[in-house]
Amino acid sequence: MSGLPLDGLTVVEVSSFVAAPLCGMTLGQLGAQVIRIDPVGGASDARRWPLAADGTSIYWTGLNKGKRSATIDLRSAEGQELVQRLIVEGDGIVVTNAAGLAWLGHDVLASRRPDVIHVQLLGRGDGSTAVDYTVNAGIGYPLVTGPADHAGPINHVLPAWDVCCGLYAALGVVTAVRRRDQCGAGARITLALEDVALATAGNLGLLTEPQVTGTQRERLGNAIYGQYGQDFTSRDGATFMVVTLTGRHFRDLVAVTGTGDAVAALAGALGVDFADEGDRYRYRDVLSGLFAVWFAEHTADEITAALADTTVLVERYRTFAQAAASPKVTANPLFSRLDQPGVGEYLAPGLPAAFDGTHPAGAPAPALGQDTAAVLAERLGLSAADIDRLADANTIAR
Repeated sequence: MSGLPLDGLTVVEVSSFVAAPLCGMTLGQLGAQVIRIDPVGGASDARRWPLAADGTSIYWTGLNKGKRSATIDLRSAEGQELVQRLIVEGDGIVVTNAAGLAWLGHDVLASRRPDVIHVQLLGRGDGSTAVDYTVNAGIGYPLVTGPADHAGPINHVLPAWDVCCGLYAALGVVTAVRRRDQCGAGARITLALEDVALATAGNLGLLTEPQVTGTQRERLGNAIYGQYGQDFTSRDGATFMVVTLTGRHFRDLVAVTGTGDAVAALAGALGVDFADEGDRYRYRDVLSGLFAVWFAEHTADEITAALADTTVLVERYRTFAQAAASPKVTANPLFSRLDQPGVGEYLAPGLPAAFDGTHPAGAPAPALGQDTAAVLAERLGLSAADIDRLADANTIAR
């Protein structure tokens, strides 16, 4: 696909794990050429699970689709000079989560190219290290996740702050490029995983609530705070998540389950109005008891058919394997068939945003270091003899 917003832009990425690679891949799917720099032998995520049969990291290839890969000795002065040149002699944009590399810092690069755009991803705002799981532990989410009667923390498997941080970083790059185009100024952007989590918790009221009301969020299991939502199990053992955000949603659920008289009697006995979302939330347990009978009396297919013509928000719980085999993936234009060396052929997602009706497709991830010689020759004008010398000195992988 041509004509993507970032066509012609080159970004150098020195990264590992989730947030920084996701930033680079997102920029790449928007049209930028992303050159990922790894140490010789690969960074700490090069062989992260899950693995394909030959040992190729499915995780690594998933987050590095469409990039170019160069492996350079980042501890040697000559290797550091090569990376610096790739940045300052290119488009002057670098994204990194590598910590403690003074030679890769903003000030050093800006001394060679004043309009450099430097994005540094951190664990915490003070520069100390943190990962998604440790950030989450210090914010509060694990203590409101899980069954209401559970006493200890429950970690969430989704690396939410890594994902949000990567997308914020991509937004930062795009914004800095626009400013540079307007006034010629570079940018020093720092973005901390913990700050992303704190900002999100604050924006959603989770940190404001204890400050203002003196209360804090309770553990609700699969219910939804402030709204009516609950999981139900069908007669044949399928589980559904049901959500009613509006009065119409709730009325439709009452109608399809045939509980109108019971719900009206309950409202009269309690002196409440279930048109109010607060009352639906407060008395969620007794309402769920009424609705659960209908779900338990019907099969999954019957439930799906009955709710299809209503406004009720509903989805059947599925495993990753079931989702991968469903039309959500197999018939979704977001996905296209990709032949990834070392992994095989599979349906891979492109960019979730569609431009002019088309999702920019994912491209295979490179083999680690496969583009080293080509990148150095094309970008820095190194000769074959230069590249051989660097390989002989182990400054780059051969």
